[in-house]
Amino acid sequence: MHNRVVLITGGVQRVGYTIAKTLAARGAKLVLSYRTSARQAVEAISALERMGADVITVRADLTRHAEVARLIHQTRRRFGRLDVLVNSAAIFIRTPFAHLTAAQWDQMLDTNLKGPFLCALYASRLMSQHGGGKIINVADWAGVRPYRDYLPYCVSKAGVIGLTKALAKELAPRIQVNAVAPGPVLPPEDMSAATRRRIARRVPLKRWGSPQDVANTVRFLIEGTDFMTGSVVFVDGGQLIA
Repeated sequence: MHNRVVLITGGVQRVGYTIAKTLAARGAKLVLSYRTSARQAVEAISALERMGADVITVRADLTRHAEVARLIHQTRRRFGRLDVLVNSAAIFIRTPFAHLTAAQWDQMLDTNLKGPFLCALYASRLMSQHGGGKIINVADWAGVRPYRDYLPYCVSKAGVIGLTKALAKELAPRIQVNAVAPGPVLPPEDMSAATRRRIARRVPLKRWGSPQDVANTVRFLIEGTDFMTGSVVFVDGGQLIA
């Protein structure tokens, strides 16, 4: 990992930030994108620099071609190359079907699926100039087993899984593309303790995971193997088989 350049979208908070800290500890140089989380970006870069990391943050709307192109340009200008893209940025909004709007659908699909596609499109071009690289998409177990009241979210994550497999074919052999599909690793802030306990009881391992479990899997896909592409690794405590 030492001196590898890693771009993490949504890398200044939640799961993305845990991935950033994990890779920084391994010596990676980091580019962290964010859209609205300016305060978290300042806090993240300060904490990572105290760790000794070489890191920049870039504000970008990943649903827009021009802003993704600018993000990749700033990565190249600062570090000269890109070795790994981690598509972590996403939104998770409850959208009961009876009240679902076209605007909500567009927002979810643009952010959660179009964004990873655009980032992969532009990042792969830079990677190819330097021999290749790795793309890791953060999907969700709900992309395989959807649940009620989150239809656009579940469809978007199913799309991320499909995107992973299709990109793996398109970009082989120089760029490997895999996905991590978390289960219950980070509850929404407004989720009650009772709901958290109820979810934990349904998981075969009888507990919640953590963002660190996801980060450890991302690290494995970067450092642990060069013979995986098109794979989806479920980090869900066995929830998919429950």
